[in-house]
Amino acid sequence: MARLSLLLAAMGAGMMPPPAHAQTARVWRLDGPARSGESAIAPGAPYTPGADGYDGAGYESDGALSLPVPEGNWRITLDLGSDKSAGQTTVKAENRRLMVLNVATARGQSMTRRFIVHVHNASLGAVPENAPGGDHVRLRPDQAAQRNWDDRLTLEFLGARAVRSVTVEPAQGPTIFLVGDSMVADHPREPTASWGQILPLMLDDTVAVANYAESGATLKSFLADLRLDKVLSLIRPGDYLFIQFGHNDQKSQWPQTYAEARTTYHAYLNAYMAEARRRGATPVLVTSPERRNFDAGGRIIPSLGDYPAVMREMAADMHVPLIDLNRASVTLYEALGPDRAPAMFNDEGRDKTHYNAWGAWMTARIIADGIRAAIPALAPHITSAPFDPARPENVAIPPSALTSSQRPLGN
Repeated sequence: MARLSLLLAAMGAGMMPPPAHAQTARVWRLDGPARSGESAIAPGAPYTPGADGYDGAGYESDGALSLPVPEGNWRITLDLGSDKSAGQTTVKAENRRLMVLNVATARGQSMTRRFIVHVHNASLGAVPENAPGGDHVRLRPDQAAQRNWDDRLTLEFLGARAVRSVTVEPAQGPTIFLVGDSMVADHPREPTASWGQILPLMLDDTVAVANYAESGATLKSFLADLRLDKVLSLIRPGDYLFIQFGHNDQKSQWPQTYAEARTTYHAYLNAYMAEARRRGATPVLVTSPERRNFDAGGRIIPSLGDYPAVMREMAADMHVPLIDLNRASVTLYEALGPDRAPAMFNDEGRDKTHYNAWGAWMTARIIADGIRAAIPALAPHITSAPFDPARPENVAIPPSALTSSQRPLGN
């Protein structure tokens, strides 16, 4: 507990004011010469790191479009369609966050889609003299190279893509900050996925999702790596802090980050919630989804001990919104059964913990319904239809270009 007190004492040191944005929209034309007030990006024009202003916009080696914008929330307006052919466009942002899914346009037709993308970097600002802490989130080299942490906004257009232009402007409104482990994180490469990177699709264009979760993270390591400090430097009154930990906290074989459910885990969750409330934000507890272990009768064998129960009790005692993904995930797995359930998991079902795009999409639907039920202020912003985990639904999400056979940390 001394370690907890030391880390919490430093949390306010790196707080930063909201980022200053230019107050005008910027339009990039993708399908031909620029019109008045626009900038054109030619097909295949490479992104130029470090270019002044907006002049470096262009394409990455995998075909994704990168636009140089500073940290903050940005409303993206897409003019979809083509005068040359029909299209069916899917859009992902940064680390494969799903923003637009399979929008069909006839030849010559134009359709508009809007959403908000949260862009962030690792900077925490200067540390006051003699204060503990650090001026950057502690990232491994592979994490620092991910699109979630770089100096640009990246959009990936998939399917029979047809995009005329991209408009980017500063966005105001509530932000949902996500903290947690690999079951929440934005995974940079196929086929692993989580509900955190699908959730933006299920919200309207007035709410941002800022995903700071990381594979292998625990309540303790999230503090030690200064990830919570980064969230707390940006969170504002009216925002939300969604908290989902447990899969790695329960690992007693990780002695430095192990948190016993009814003592240390409870205390750390309480600290996270207190820090959110101190800043005028609303904490929301999300119970961890189960692992896919069936008994001989086709029922899921619980693997998370007291951790989900502790969250439920804390939510009731402290009047905190709760989304019980744990119970809903059991319903979902058992509805699919031992033969079909592996199809929603990573590594062709050999991974019994992490999801692929289908599993992430269904659990994101559960989260969206949980928001609708537990958070009245956010309920009007949910755009997805209600989802019954006892009646699984199919979806076709075009895969991203980047792939990896490596399982997430903590597997």
